[in-house]
Amino acid sequence: FHALFWPAMLHGADLRTPTAVNCHGFLTVDGAKMSKSRGTFIKAATYAEHLNPEYLRYYFAAKLTSKVDDLDLNLEDFAARVNSDLVGKVVNIASRCAGFVKKLGGGTLSEHCAEPQMVARFIAAGDDIAADFEAREFSRAIRKIMELADEANAYIAEKEPWALAKQGGRDQEVLEICSVGINLFRQLMVYLAPVVPTMAEQAREFINIDTLDWESRGNVLVNHPINKFKPLMTRVERDKIDAMIDASKEDLVEEQKLKNTPKGPLADEPIADEISFDEFAKVDLRIARIAKAQYVEGADKLLQLTLDLGGETRNVFSGIRSAYSPEALEGRLTVMVANLAPRKMRFGVSEGMVLASANKEGIYLLSPDAGAEPGQRVT
Repeated sequence: FHALFWPAMLHGADLRTPTAVNCHGFLTVDGAKMSKSRGTFIKAATYAEHLNPEYLRYYFAAKLTSKVDDLDLNLEDFAARVNSDLVGKVVNIASRCAGFVKKLGGGTLSEHCAEPQMVARFIAAGDDIAADFEAREFSRAIRKIMELADEANAYIAEKEPWALAKQGGRDQEVLEICSVGINLFRQLMVYLAPVVPTMAEQAREFINIDTLDWESRGNVLVNHPINKFKPLMTRVERDKIDAMIDASKEDLVEEQKLKNTPKGPLADEPIADEISFDEFAKVDLRIARIAKAQYVEGADKLLQLTLDLGGETRNVFSGIRSAYSPEALEGRLTVMVANLAPRKMRFGVSEGMVLASANKEGIYLLSPDAGAEPGQRVT
């Protein structure tokens, strides 16, 4: 509809048509169509019960392009990529550096940036990454972000602040290295914020800044206090993936039960206990003509019916007011229980019952086919 008919309707109305239709191909799981029996027909709610939604956001972003290509959720690759990229690369930078900043700087970054050119390269890289996001080349943007993460980790590994910290008199150098690391981590989180917003918000609180919006990346943090580091992302564990698959299979069983469960009136009101023919024969059903119908003062649901049985009349109160006006009923044939004991009501005595069915949509009074006469017995 959106790709074909809606643009055609806009064109016919001489209105601007869309400049593009953003869509993706099909999603497969482990290289095959989703399968309920294999547990790979995974509902979003089932996934969210077992795994962090941001894992999936990142994995999809790392594979999506602007083309209409099918996307495969390979569960082994999914776990490996999230663990390697988000946990092993990005979060690792902050966890490596935060402790030294806390210990050697009292939780405050160094007063100057020891690697201004490197930080400037990370800031400048944002222009190309933004262009990739705008062009929906998400996988290319993620690849560039991870290249920056690799560079940041290589810098920290080369400087070995953990080794320098064991040498006397080099505390300031360690603080400066780790302050650079925190600044690089901050740049990475600016770029990843559109993909993993919850993780980005936790990172913002850790870095102790007001925003991680795109323009803020130009501000280098010096002599800046940060908060205590808390784990921002945990590893994807295989047992949680297996639990999700098992739960998806259980969903299939429950769906099958629902399919096999009767629906409709019989499900809402099952058939009553069996009775004998002799018991049924005691109920005297007769054709009756509604000679007169009128509202009952003080009763919102009742109509008072005068029923002609072809030799005698009966007064019956019936709860069909919401479905019928008195004028629509007069002269109409219906079916009544003629031998029901009279029932004394606040408005008078009801001498029988007319037959009707009901559902959420309304009330339906039973009527015989043309040719039936008042007083005839229904058998």
